[in-house]
Amino acid sequence: MTTFETFLQGQKQAGLSDDLIAVIREVAEATRKISDTLKTSSLEGLTGATEETNVQGETQKPLDILSNDILLDACRTLPSVSFAVSEELDAEVAIHADGKYAIIFDPLDGSSNLDVNVTVGTIFSVIEAKEAADILKSGRHQLVAGYAAYGPQTTLVLTTGKGVQIFTLNAQGIYVMTTEDAKIVPEAKEFAINAARRASWDDVVAAYIEEAIDAGHNMRWVGSMVADTHRIFNRGGVFLYPADRNKPTSGGRLRLLYEANPIGMLVEAAGGEAIIGETKILDIQPTGLHQRVPVIFGSRTEVDKLAAAYAARKLEAAAE
Repeated sequence: MTTFETFLQGQKQAGLSDDLIAVIREVAEATRKISDTLKTSSLEGLTGATEETNVQGETQKPLDILSNDILLDACRTLPSVSFAVSEELDAEVAIHADGKYAIIFDPLDGSSNLDVNVTVGTIFSVIEAKEAADILKSGRHQLVAGYAAYGPQTTLVLTTGKGVQIFTLNAQGIYVMTTEDAKIVPEAKEFAINAARRASWDDVVAAYIEEAIDAGHNMRWVGSMVADTHRIFNRGGVFLYPADRNKPTSGGRLRLLYEANPIGMLVEAAGGEAIIGETKILDIQPTGLHQRVPVIFGSRTEVDKLAAAYAARKLEAAAE
């Protein structure tokens, strides 16, 4: 049995710095605390919504705020952390003036599902950032990325750039490795998309979904990115949250820093692909902390079909 602590010691021997290991350990402990809080949230009166909205314009749940506070407290215990960057906050939070790592997180992804007891999660990544301006880096600069899925089991999925490891929280509150080298299968007949937005899909996504249905693929949609991602890690498939063609800008709804980049790093490390059109998510240069982007990721064969279709469309447009 490999515990999370044993894994971290192995990472140290492989050359990961003590400071970065301490960051990973503290974030994992924060996810354990969030998991414990969620278990009894309805008994503690922590369901429903508050009267507050976050910078995204979304109504906050009490557990959004509590999860955010748990992660902020974790950041404050770490001398090497310079900034905490949360989806729930307007701007980055300065932690230690001489710190060198920024921890970027969505404290409770899918929180609209809390009241119906559906899997939610925490998404996070770590980058080097001594100044606030350093935070706006492409996803290629991430040192660590991961998510915790809070469902029937609490699962921690992590990459430090060399493969993806999966840990499960046991009854004693200890993360134990259950998958040493997670891989996303290259082909799978499942897709996750919000069909209610069909009218706003571009022609590439619409054609792909029509062909997938004709080929007998199944649709799965939870409405919690972590839950849909975790299914892909276990069974393969493709997740699509495409651009809204009726919007004048990118039309994306998911956040680049807090959601797309960490998940993109995990997916690529597990042999999958993560794109925006014909561009890889991890190659995008951020323009703001709360930048939204369209997202497609999952099994390589399926994502490559979509990337090729976007590239062909671009060539056709250039030829006109």
